[in-house]
Amino acid sequence: MKLAGKNMRKTVASFLFVLLLASLSLAQKRAMTVDDMWAMKRIGDVALSPDGKLIAFSLTQYSMEENKGNPDIWLMSAEGGQPQQLTTSDKYDGAPKWSPDGSAIAFLSNRDGSMQIYELSLAGGEAKRITDFPVDIQEFSWSPDGSHFAFYANVFADTKSLQESAARDKQRQESKVKARIIDHLFFRAWNRWTDGKRSHVFVCDEKGGNVIDLTPGEYDTPPLDLGGAHDFVFSPDGKEVAFVSNHDAMPAASTNNDIFLVPVKGGKATCLTAANKAVDNQPVYSPDGKYIAYRAMKRPGFEADQYEIILYNRKTGERHSLTDSFDRNPGEVVWAPDGKKLYFTIEDQGLNKICCVDIKSMTIKKLVQEHYNSGLSVSADGKKLYFKRQAVNLPYEIFCADADGKNVQQISFVNKKLLDQLELNPVENFWFTSFDGKKAHGFILKPPFFDANKKYPLIYLIHGGPQGMWSDDYHYRWNASMFAAPGYVVAMVNFRGSKGYGQAWCDAVSKNWGGGPYKDLMSGLDYVLQNFSFIDKKQVVAAGASYGGFMINWIATHTDRFKALVCHDGVFDQRSMYGATEELWFPEWEFGGTPYEHPALYEKYSPSFFAKNFAKYKTPMLIFHGQHDFRVPVTQAFQLFTALQRYNVPSRLVYFPDETHFVTKPQNAKLWWSEIFSWYNKWLKQ
Repeated sequence: MKLAGKNMRKTVASFLFVLLLASLSLAQKRAMTVDDMWAMKRIGDVALSPDGKLIAFSLTQYSMEENKGNPDIWLMSAEGGQPQQLTTSDKYDGAPKWSPDGSAIAFLSNRDGSMQIYELSLAGGEAKRITDFPVDIQEFSWSPDGSHFAFYANVFADTKSLQESAARDKQRQESKVKARIIDHLFFRAWNRWTDGKRSHVFVCDEKGGNVIDLTPGEYDTPPLDLGGAHDFVFSPDGKEVAFVSNHDAMPAASTNNDIFLVPVKGGKATCLTAANKAVDNQPVYSPDGKYIAYRAMKRPGFEADQYEIILYNRKTGERHSLTDSFDRNPGEVVWAPDGKKLYFTIEDQGLNKICCVDIKSMTIKKLVQEHYNSGLSVSADGKKLYFKRQAVNLPYEIFCADADGKNVQQISFVNKKLLDQLELNPVENFWFTSFDGKKAHGFILKPPFFDANKKYPLIYLIHGGPQGMWSDDYHYRWNASMFAAPGYVVAMVNFRGSKGYGQAWCDAVSKNWGGGPYKDLMSGLDYVLQNFSFIDKKQVVAAGASYGGFMINWIATHTDRFKALVCHDGVFDQRSMYGATEELWFPEWEFGGTPYEHPALYEKYSPSFFAKNFAKYKTPMLIFHGQHDFRVPVTQAFQLFTALQRYNVPSRLVYFPDETHFVTKPQNAKLWWSEIFSWYNKWLKQ
C-alpha cells in the first residue's frame, strides 16, 4: 500500500507538472498581428525529384521594412527534415523544375536584370544562366529527355524574332509619346496593359539556342484567362507540345479556349477540341503517351460551368468523360505513373480534397479529405502523394500521404517557430436552412483565448467570385484568423453561387445577383445570431471584396442590420462596369447579354439604382480600391464614394495608386488592416 501510495503521489505530481507546463505555454501565446501574418514564410511551387527522394520548392520571405518579398529555392528530403537553402539572391528565384535525370534544378530568376532560365547542379557550384533572351520568360517546362525547354513570353506577334520584338518595345518605351493606340479587345487584362503584345510559346535547346515560335499569330498562348494549372506540355516522347489558346475573333467575349497540338520543330497546329465551344484546358499526357487527359466545360460563355476530365485516345481519336456523373469540379489533374488512374483535386464543402479516378472502371474515390490541399504530385513508384496543405490556422506546408490517402504526414515546418507563439483557432462548420428550405453551409471562427461566457462582436465576411468559396485556408490577404485576432467572431457563409456544393448551387447566382445569395446571407446571419450565444447581436459588421464588395453595396442599399461595412474593389454600377472591365463573357452570362440590348438585369442588380436608400439606412462604409484593378475598375469606387458622400453617409475611401484587384505590398496591407479595425472600432463604440 505504501508503494502504491508513493507511485500515486509521483503520478499526481507528474500530472500537475504537465498542467503547469501547458498553462505556461498557453500564457506565453498571443494573438496574431499584421506583422506576424507578413512574417509567415510562403511556400510556392513544389517539385518532386524524378527518383522521389528530394523536394525542391520556392519559399518567399517578406520584409515589412523593405516593403517587398524575396523568393528563393530550397531543397529537402521527401521524408522530411531540415530544408537547405539553395539560392540567396536578393532578386526573384522561383518556379523550380527538375532535370529529367534528377541531376539539376532549373528555375526562373531576374538576378541579372531580365527573367531567364538558370540551372543549378546538385553536384555543387553556382547557378548558371541558360537563356539570354531580350524578353522576360514568364513560365517554362523541361522536355522529357532534357534536350529542350518550352517557355512563353509576351511579344509583338508580327515580329520575326525575340530580338525584333524587344527592339520595338525599347523604341516605344524611349519615345516621348506615351499614347496607346488600341485596335482590339483584350487591350488590358487583370492588372496590366497588353500593349499590342501576345503571349506565345517558344522552344529552345538545352543551351538556350535555336529558338522556335510554336504559336505564331494574333493569339495568346496560354490564354489571358480561364487557363489551367499548366497550359503547355511536352508529349512523353518529346516530339509534340500540347497548348491552350483561344482563336475566336473576340476572346474578350468568348470562353472558347481550345487545346492544340504542334510538333516541337514547329509547323501547323491541330486543334484537338474544335467541336467544343466552351472551355478546354490543362492537357496532361499519360506516361506511355497513349492518352491525353484534359478538363472541359459544356456551356459556352460560362466561366464557372462544371469541369469534367476528358480522356482522349491519341491513336483512335475516341474520347469520353471520366467524371460526367461526379458533381464536383476537378482542379489539378495528375497521372499515376502506371497510367491506370488520375489523381485530381476538388473543391468540396469548404475543403480542397484529393481524389482519384480509375480510367477503366471510372470509379472515383475521395482520398485526402481534410483542409485545403493543392500542388499535387505522385512519386515515380506510385506509392506516395505529395502536396501542399493549408488551413485557417496553418500557412502552406508540404505534406505526404500513401497513394490511397492514408497516413497523411506533415514533412515541412517552415513556420513552426512563429506558429508556436500564436493562439490560432480552427474553423468550425455549421449548416442552416435558408429562406427557401435549402441547406447552406458556413464556417465560424472564434477569437483567440475565447471565453464562452463573454459576448463578442461579429465580422460577417462575404466572398468574391461570385462562384468562389470560403474554405479552410490561411489566405494571405483575407485572413480569417487576422480578422478574429482583435477579439471578433468571424462568420463566413457559402451562399448559392459558391463552388463546392454541386453545379446547381453554383448556377443559382447567375441572373440573380441580389436575390437568392442575399437572402442566403441574411438567413445565415439569422442562424448565427440565434445559435451562438457568445455573439453580441448589436455589434455586427460586414466586409467583402469583388462580388463580395458588390454585396456590401447591395446590403448598404437594402438593410440597416450592420453597424459598419467594408467594401473592397466592389461593383457599384453594373452598366459602367461592363463598359470598362476586360472580360465581357462574364457580365454577358451573368446578366443575360449586353447592357445595350438587355439592360433589365444590369439595372435590377446595380446598387447604384438604389443609391437613394443610402439616405434611409446610413450605414457607415469604408471603401478600398486599387488603380490597376482592370477587372473591377477604380471608377466603381469613385462612383460609390460620391453617392455616399452626397447622401451624407459616413464614408471613407482608401485609394491605392500602386495596387491591383488585390493589396500585395506589405506596408499597404498593414494600412489596409489598420483602417479596417479602426473603422469597426469607431462605429461599434457608437
